[in-house]
Amino acid sequence: MGCCPPMDLFRSEPMHLVQIIIPIEAAHLTVAYLGDLGLIQFKDLNGEKSPFQRTYATQIKRCGEMARKLRFFRDQMAKAGLTPSTVSVTQADNDVDTLEVKLGDLEAELIEMNANGDKLQRAYSELVEYKLVLQKAGEFFKAAHSSAAAQQREFESRQIGDESLETPLLMEQGSTTDQSKQVKLGFLTGLVPKERSLAFERILFRATRGNVFLKQAVVEDPVIDPVSGEKVEKNVFAVFFSGERAKSKILKICEAFGANRYPFTEDLGKQAQMIIEVSGRLSELKTAIDAGLLHRDNLLKTISEQYEQWNVLVKREKSIYYTLNMLSIDVTKKCLVGEGWSPVFAIKQIQDALQRATSDSNSQVGAILQVLRTKELPPTYFRTNKFTSAFQEIVDAYGVAKYQEANPSVFTVVTFPFLFAVMFGDWGHGICLLLATLYFIIRERKLSSQKLGDITEMTFGGRYVILMMSLFSIYTGLIYNEFFSVPFELFARSAYDCRDPYCRDSTTVGLLKVRETYPFGVDPAWHGSRSELPFLNSLKMKMSILLGVAQMNLGIIMSFFNALFFQNCVNVWFMFIPQMIFLNGLFGYLSLLIIVKWCTGSKADLYHVMIYMFLGPTDDLGENQLFPGQKTLQQVLLLLSLVAVPWMLLPKPFILKAQHKKRHQGQSYTPLQDTDESLQLEGNNDPHDHEEFEFSEVFVHQLIHTIEFVLGAVSNTASYLRLWALSLAHSELSSVFYEKVLLLAWGYNNVLILIVGIIVFIFATVGVLLVMETLSAFLHALRLHWVEFQNKFYEGDGYKFYPFSFALIGDEEE
Repeated sequence: MGCCPPMDLFRSEPMHLVQIIIPIEAAHLTVAYLGDLGLIQFKDLNGEKSPFQRTYATQIKRCGEMARKLRFFRDQMAKAGLTPSTVSVTQADNDVDTLEVKLGDLEAELIEMNANGDKLQRAYSELVEYKLVLQKAGEFFKAAHSSAAAQQREFESRQIGDESLETPLLMEQGSTTDQSKQVKLGFLTGLVPKERSLAFERILFRATRGNVFLKQAVVEDPVIDPVSGEKVEKNVFAVFFSGERAKSKILKICEAFGANRYPFTEDLGKQAQMIIEVSGRLSELKTAIDAGLLHRDNLLKTISEQYEQWNVLVKREKSIYYTLNMLSIDVTKKCLVGEGWSPVFAIKQIQDALQRATSDSNSQVGAILQVLRTKELPPTYFRTNKFTSAFQEIVDAYGVAKYQEANPSVFTVVTFPFLFAVMFGDWGHGICLLLATLYFIIRERKLSSQKLGDITEMTFGGRYVILMMSLFSIYTGLIYNEFFSVPFELFARSAYDCRDPYCRDSTTVGLLKVRETYPFGVDPAWHGSRSELPFLNSLKMKMSILLGVAQMNLGIIMSFFNALFFQNCVNVWFMFIPQMIFLNGLFGYLSLLIIVKWCTGSKADLYHVMIYMFLGPTDDLGENQLFPGQKTLQQVLLLLSLVAVPWMLLPKPFILKAQHKKRHQGQSYTPLQDTDESLQLEGNNDPHDHEEFEFSEVFVHQLIHTIEFVLGAVSNTASYLRLWALSLAHSELSSVFYEKVLLLAWGYNNVLILIVGIIVFIFATVGVLLVMETLSAFLHALRLHWVEFQNKFYEGDGYKFYPFSFALIGDEEE
């Protein structure tokens, strides 16, 4: 049998409230071993204290700081395109103090590297821009010098060729011009973002009232901006101006537009020399940047090899100290006292973990474990596996089971996929679902370790639910005899043959039964006949009522087992019995009539029978009589159903009041308890023990419950007709896609139209029938379980067992 008893999904695991007294020197190691075990849920005994007032607040702050450094490393690795290695080459530090120092050193080194790299990159970007300015602005000045020289030569040639009487006077006037009155133009050069160049030019013109000359040249490739570090398309500009006031205005405009200015000389020789110097400096900086990046990548690779181990260690430490803060410290400050819930089967394992922690920490005093008595409701713990966990999640989404309440998951494993398949019955579609889910199951080990999208992760989590749904869909599809709406003679030939060649356009009167009845499911001859829809409608509607009444009866029977388990005789006699009588007196009888009609082949109108069972219970049934004594049986069942309503409503509140009086009779004075026991039970008394019994409240609650059940018996039975409606809708949609898309395309005798038809059919089948219809049937099956089935017995007002376990913190994000 081993340490763990076999899994029992019907009732949650029996739980104990345990108290653990741990010597303070062994506290850390003890909690670490209990975290490895993962079978105890600690209670917070310091709820009145704020997080900063607790004993281990400093240690949690240290762990938070280490987690921040690890997040910084993760971001840096992501920028460098590195992923943390899952398999560590070297052994990581297990000492938290050593790890804290190491993380601090690595962070400081990485920050310094980043700062140096940013400085070098900025200097490099500035030099690249400076080189562009030297090249582009140099071209401006070269073009200007060439133009000036050409004009001078033209002027001199005109002077020599056109001598006249006025020439000496003009020459004399020109020679007497005062050199001091000549205007000296200044200029500024730099780069401005291309998208802002037009606005830059316009503002310059307006600010200086047109007293500037601006020249721009487009830079072909985007350049890295030294300030922002992003690639930007820029223009080189040279702006010529006169006067200091114009210069100050231009400088302010450059600053406002984010234009980077660079110094420039008019001397062509110096320009060439400066280009050579800048190119040399650029190559030096490039070498330095590459060396820095290589060193930084090597450091990040070293970090990535141990990142996962460090991350797990920090998370473990933080969770240990967080748990230690939930324990109360003894007045002597020599031991910690903790309380928590644990499964009964785990007590031995917890004791072994405490003993190991005592010996490994060299503590002179061992930890003490004792079981406390309490009236507090324990948490609910079901041990599930990868198959049953998804079904348990479906139930838990409605509400967590109360402690040791009957668990609907036991039945949901079968009933949920079966009711889905009743609505989705088509063995072709079922095979498609099966193939899709087999992909997830075969690759589950690989996919479970990967980060999946929201929809994919949800589908992967419910892979075994979809597997069961697909298998049941194949089963019900074989019963309905539908493969993408096409019938097949799988188990035998059809029992019917046509009377004439036009039997598709006639009723079943046009069919002759010539063979034995089709052995399994619907005879393929029904498909395509005019009677197909009335026949299948009748079959599926009656089948839905039978399934619904059966499942509701199962729910009421489960309430009986709950009452039996919790020794609540009142619920057995005044809830279970009248509910069974009422439901089966009406709808159980309807189910019996359906079965009898099927077996006898009677043509009785069941609608008429059920309506006049209420309106005219003494009327003669006539041709609607299915068996002898039916009228008497109907009268008895109707009477019992009417009696069952006050039976549910009236006795229970009075019995509960009498039980309350008897329980608290003579309890005004109570004997003193034993000292040890009173200390142990202090704070564990049920606050409802001495509450005043509110009869009116109990009566109103019982009245609501009775009305809900009586009305629910009708509405819930009608609700199961959704099985018929969705099955019919799925079948008709499938038939439409097959006949109006695939067969229509086939009839054109054109390959292109046929290919288009096949593509449309595939997309329609996958998109509508395999995705939307699957989701629709899933939601309807979910509703039938949550509302129609579980409300008969399932309270779902418990709370989950969340043990302190390192396995559960592995995937948590900070």
